Amino acid sequence: MKLILAEKPSVSKNIADALKIKTKQDGYFEGNGYIITWAFGHLLQLNDAKDYDEKMSTWKMENFPFIPENFKYKVKSDPRNRDKPDMGAQKQLRIIHKLMRRKDVTAIISACDYDREGQIIGDSIIYNLRTDKEVYRLLLNEWTPDEVLNGLSQIKSNREMRPLQDAGVSRQWADWLIGINLTSVTTLKYQKGKGKALNIGRVLLPTLKIIYDRDKEIREFVPEDYFKLQGTFAVAEGQYTGIYTVGKEDKFKHKEELELLQKEMAGKKGIVSDKTVQKKKEYPPLLFNLSNLQGYITSKYKGWTADKVLKVAQGLYEKKYITYPRTASMALEESLIGKTAKVVNAISANLPYKEDIKFYASKRVFDNKKVESHSAIIPTYLIPKKLTKDEEQVYEAIRTRLLMQFMPVAEYEETKIATKVLDLSLDGVFYTKGKVQLVEGWKKAENIKSKDVLLPFVSKGEEVDIKKLDTTSHTTQPPKEHTEKTLLRLMETCGKNFDTSGDTEEDVVTILSGFSIGTPATRAETIKKLKDIGYIEAKGKNLACTDLGKTLVETFPIKELFNLDFTGRLEKSLYDIEKGKYSKGAFLQLIGEFTRNSVEKIKMEQDVTIQEVTYTKKRIEDLGKCPVCGHKVIEGQKGYGCSNWKQGCKFVIWKNDKFLAALKKKPTKTMVKSLLKKGEAEVKGLTSKKGNKFDAVLKYVKNADNDYYSWQMDFPNKKQ
Repeated sequence: MKLILAEKPSVSKNIADALKIKTKQDGYFEGNGYIITWAFGHLLQLNDAKDYDEKMSTWKMENFPFIPENFKYKVKSDPRNRDKPDMGAQKQLRIIHKLMRRKDVTAIISACDYDREGQIIGDSIIYNLRTDKEVYRLLLNEWTPDEVLNGLSQIKSNREMRPLQDAGVSRQWADWLIGINLTSVTTLKYQKGKGKALNIGRVLLPTLKIIYDRDKEIREFVPEDYFKLQGTFAVAEGQYTGIYTVGKEDKFKHKEELELLQKEMAGKKGIVSDKTVQKKKEYPPLLFNLSNLQGYITSKYKGWTADKVLKVAQGLYEKKYITYPRTASMALEESLIGKTAKVVNAISANLPYKEDIKFYASKRVFDNKKVESHSAIIPTYLIPKKLTKDEEQVYEAIRTRLLMQFMPVAEYEETKIATKVLDLSLDGVFYTKGKVQLVEGWKKAENIKSKDVLLPFVSKGEEVDIKKLDTTSHTTQPPKEHTEKTLLRLMETCGKNFDTSGDTEEDVVTILSGFSIGTPATRAETIKKLKDIGYIEAKGKNLACTDLGKTLVETFPIKELFNLDFTGRLEKSLYDIEKGKYSKGAFLQLIGEFTRNSVEKIKMEQDVTIQEVTYTKKRIEDLGKCPVCGHKVIEGQKGYGCSNWKQGCKFVIWKNDKFLAALKKKPTKTMVKSLLKKGEAEVKGLTSKKGNKFDAVLKYVKNADNDYYSWQMDFPNKKQ
C-alpha cells in the first residue's frame, strides 16, 4: 500500500478518480493499492518569535534582532485566534500521521505542487511527523487521468528534490527573519500608537518603490509644447497626407519655423522622391506564462486583479482543464509535442476557424532552452462542460493563445512614401506610411481588426499637388501610472523594460536565469498585500502610492530593500540553490548578517513618525441570540458569528457562503437579524442558474446528524 499526500482535497479527488478509487473515509480515499490523503495548503507554519522565547511576546527594541538557532514548525494558527491552533489542520495532521504509521503502508508519495512552495508543504508535514519509510515525489504539470497514471509510473525519490526543498526553506526562513525583525523594529521606531504595524518585506518594498518612482516621474514631469507640419497631397487616384521630417525628427520646438516653411511652400508642387513597398509578417504573441496571463486579463476586462486571475487559473488547474499556472515560461518542452497535438485537436473541434489550424512542431512553441521548471500554460485535453463567466474568460484566453500558434502567420503590406517640395532647397521631406492586411491569419482567432491606412497609387518620380499645409500644436504627455499589467512585467524582469513584441519576447534571458522580484506564485499576492496594508491604492486600473507608502519610501533607512538589483540578486540566489549551484547555509548566513545590520541601523536613526495610529473603540452591534448557546451574534471580518467562539461555539454565517453566492447574494445584517429573531428571512432578487431573478424565504437550519447548519428555501407566495 502506498500513501499519497496531495496539497488540496480537490487534487486528491483527481488522483482518486484517475485510480478509480470510490471509497472515501474521514480525511482520505483508499483502494487499489493506494491511500490518498491531503493537506489544505500549509498545515504547519514557522513558530512565532514568542514560541522560542517568552520575552518576545511583547515588542521591545532591546530584544531585536531575534534570530533562532533552529527554525521550528507548529500547527498553523486559527485565523480567528492566532494563539490557538487551527482545529481542522490539527485533525488532518493526526489523520496523516496515523496513515503514515500504518504497517501496510510501505512508501509515501508527496503529490504537492511541483514548485518551492509545494515542496515545503509536503516535506514539512512528512518530515515533522517523522517516518523511516521511503518518500517519493509525484511531479505533474496537470491533473488529467492520463497524466496522473503516467506520473505514478515515473515517481522520483524525494532525496533528488533536496535542492528544491533547500530553496523553499531558504525563502521561507529568510522572509521570516526579515519580516519579523524589520517589521517589529520599524513599527517601534516610526509608529505612534498601537493596533497596526509598518509591514516590511523582501518583496513588498521593491514593488512599492517601482510605483513610487513612477508617481515621482509623473509629479515632476514638465510638459513641453511641440509642433508638426502636415501636408495634404493630391494625385489622380486621390490624396494622401504626410508629416514633414528632418532626418528622423518630426517634432519642432518653434512654431514660427514651421509657419515660415509653410509660406515658402505655398503654391509649389511636390514630387514622390521615394516609394517602398514591403511585405511583412506578424507572428502571434507567445504562449502565456502567469504574469502575461494576469496582464492580459486585467487590461482586457474590468474588475480583474492579478490575484483574482491567479485564483481563477488555479481553480481551472485543479479542475484538470489547464496545466500548472504558476510558471515563468512561454514555451513548451519538446517532449510535449504529441500530447499538445492531441490537445489542439480536442479544443478546436467546434470552432468556425478550425480549418485554419494546422498543428506542427513549431520551434517557437516547443523549445527546451526556453522552459524553466514548468512549461507555459495551455489547456488539457479535457473539455470543460460548464464554466463560470470568470473561468470562461481565463480559459478562452489560454485556449485561443495556444491555437494561434498553429494558424497562418498574419501578413500585411507596408507602403512608405517620401514627398519632396519642388523648387525649394529644404533639409526635410514629408513621410507617409500606409498599411494593408493581406493575410488575416492568427488574428481571426481573436477577431482582431486591422487598422488599414489605404493610400492612393503613386509612382516614384510622380509630381503631386500640395493641396493643404497645416502646422499643428501638441504637448508632451507624462508617463502613465502603473497598472497591474505593467507592474507585473517589471517585477518579472526585475525592473528592466524588455521589448516583448514579436520574436524579441524570446530573448528575455533574465526571467529564465532567476533575476526577478518574487516568483510567479507570489507577485499577485504582493500587489494585493500592498493594497491591503495601505501602501498603494487602485484608481480604476491604475496603481498609485498612498501618503503612507510615499513617506515609508522616503524615510525607511534600509535602502537595499528598495533596490531592484539587490532584490534580484536575492531571488537569483534562491534560483541557484534550486539548481544546486549555491548553498542554503551561505544564503541564510547572508540574510542573518543583513538582518542584524539592518536592525542596528534602524535603531541608530533619528526618531520620526511615519504612521500615527489612533484607536477608536468599535461599537459591537448585537444582531440577536445565538441558536446554539444563547450568546450575542456579532459581525466579524469574514462572517456573522457567535461572540462565544473563544469558548468553542461554532455558530457562524460566512459572508462568502457558497449557497448564497450561487444565488448571487451575500448575507446582510438585516437578513441575519431576521433569521435569529424569526427563524427565517425574506430575501428578494435571488438569481437562478439560468439567470432569472426570484424572491424566496430562507431558513438556516441545524442538520440532524451533525453540528453544521444548512439552508432551506420556501416559496410561500408561489401559486399552487
